[in-house]
Amino acid sequence: MMNFKIKPLIGSCLLAASLMLPTLQSTQAAEKLMLGHAFPSEHIFHLTSATFMDELKNNGAKINVDYHPGGSLGDWASIFEQSMEGVVHMTMSFGSSEFDPRLDLTFMSYIVSDWDQAFKAYGPNGKMTDIYNEILGEMDLAVLGIIPTGFGSIAMRKGNKAEPVNFPQDAKGIKIRVPAIQVGIERFKSLGFNPVPIPLSELYTALQLGTIDATGIQTPSDIWLIRDVVESYILTKDYFEHAFWVVNKSWLKKLSNEDREKLFAAAEKTMIKVWDEAQAVDANFLEKVEKSGIKIVKLTPEQDAQAKKLVYAHEWPFMEKALGPKIMGVLREIAELED
Repeated sequence: MMNFKIKPLIGSCLLAASLMLPTLQSTQAAEKLMLGHAFPSEHIFHLTSATFMDELKNNGAKINVDYHPGGSLGDWASIFEQSMEGVVHMTMSFGSSEFDPRLDLTFMSYIVSDWDQAFKAYGPNGKMTDIYNEILGEMDLAVLGIIPTGFGSIAMRKGNKAEPVNFPQDAKGIKIRVPAIQVGIERFKSLGFNPVPIPLSELYTALQLGTIDATGIQTPSDIWLIRDVVESYILTKDYFEHAFWVVNKSWLKKLSNEDREKLFAAAEKTMIKVWDEAQAVDANFLEKVEKSGIKIVKLTPEQDAQAKKLVYAHEWPFMEKALGPKIMGVLREIAELED
């Protein structure tokens, strides 16, 4: 609650002030919260936002949400930057080394291998939240939760019958699209591919024209969007795609203790629902991808172990240079790797 400090005044001024103060406190206007993200209503960010707004309303928080979905405030990177500055108070966004090199850990492979491990590490009270709070706290952001979107794998372009599952030999000579991030390049080099950095906006055309043979770091929902240029989907499940739900720390401090607690409570209930929904959504998209005619290829336990061995030997030491031994120690613990 705000602390009002009144200097000694004379006569009726003091009396008026003393009479008005309780009224001012009791009728304090609701705090405005600007929440924006760059994704459409079908995206899990909208489910998160809608659930959160419902929970805030249900618990009686004096917070009015000004909701801006679909990129009306700019692309995701722009909105993230606006949240750092406190212009947009809250957003859901992906990590980018543009803001801090350590955020490339969002693209690191084989930290977790299934949804149970993912929930334990990335879900409410998971160790990854602590790591991201340490990094994002330096940007005046607090993490309310980590939003899961699914496991990323490899897709081969339409007409290419190759099915790389034995690494590195099967991947030799295959040009694979990766985002323009070094950790992605290092991963697919270690797996034997020829990585080609291409913007996401050019991915469809690159697959259609044969500029590349494959694309990595693609969740089932991603594949669904480009299904007519995909031959097969190789379930390497090499990384767990997730996003941050963040709030500006300076704005958060302005809330009354009561409203701050209600905001946290609403966020906690929201994250429980989001995690319940996310796994089902991911599985549903994979089923839709398969029904569309795309061949689903699963790795054997031995093939999976070999892929992990290559990545742990090459990609992880590369990332340790940016993350440092403390964070890497936590990641090894999550992945159940021996030091």
